[in-house]
Amino acid sequence: MINLSTSAFYERATRQVGTLRSEAEKLQQQMGTGERLSRSSDDPVAAARLRTLARGERLAEIDQRGSDLASTDLKMTDDALGSLATLVIRAKELATKAATETLGSEQRAAIGGEIESLRQAVLQIANSRNSAGHALFGGQAAGAAYQESGGAAAYVGTATKDAVDLGDGQSVVPSLTGPEVFAFDAGGVPTDLFTVLGDLATALKSGGDPTGPTGVALDGLSAGLDKIATAQTVVGARLGWIEVMDERRVANSELVADERKAIGEADLAVTMTRLQEVTTVLEASQASFVRLAGLSLFDMMR
Repeated sequence: MINLSTSAFYERATRQVGTLRSEAEKLQQQMGTGERLSRSSDDPVAAARLRTLARGERLAEIDQRGSDLASTDLKMTDDALGSLATLVIRAKELATKAATETLGSEQRAAIGGEIESLRQAVLQIANSRNSAGHALFGGQAAGAAYQESGGAAAYVGTATKDAVDLGDGQSVVPSLTGPEVFAFDAGGVPTDLFTVLGDLATALKSGGDPTGPTGVALDGLSAGLDKIATAQTVVGARLGWIEVMDERRVANSELVADERKAIGEADLAVTMTRLQEVTTVLEASQASFVRLAGLSLFDMMR
């Protein structure tokens, strides 16, 4: 027969009740937060994995912000290219009209004035700003991409544009530089839209024979349209790549959410059942303790 002292009895009972009460409080906390782990010591391996998943989610958020920024700038670039193509097509229409022999010098001069206005509109597009307020076609330049001096527009941006990280080791360049859009070869000669439009406007306003200038201009404008079409294809491909990476990121985030739920979230049905079980045992232990603690020699004799 094992004899327990009064102090040992109280200590054991207190420890048992305390353990049950702590377990009940832990289960109640899980019910309230929906999280299975309240501290790393509950499950060190699971806690480490949850921290890894959390870091991955933070990095994914950074990648998504970069993706959104690149997408915005590329869409702005695509819109600018669409407007630019419209201007060049209009310039081709005017150049074709100006080559008509029935037109007088005053009519050709008026066409020359409109082409000069188109040139200024092209220059405005060339100096468009991106979402950060920097030159859209200027590479890394913060100011204008083109500066005009003496009737000529010169590119003052940088030769390249830094790529934006999309995650998983992938990146995308969020815009095009000016020469990638406005510069081209016409008849084997390097030129740009500003020169082609400027020379055509000057020739038409001078009142001379329009045949030569309009023929050269039409060749240049056709080459310019081809360059714009190529730029639009490049931008479209980059936007498509961003969409692919966004879809991959969404799919990965769903997998991460499922894993985090499996590792860290409490099963409410199981937790509730366990809480009821622990509460029942706790109440029974407390009742037993009260009854046993109240026993005395006189109680035994009655």
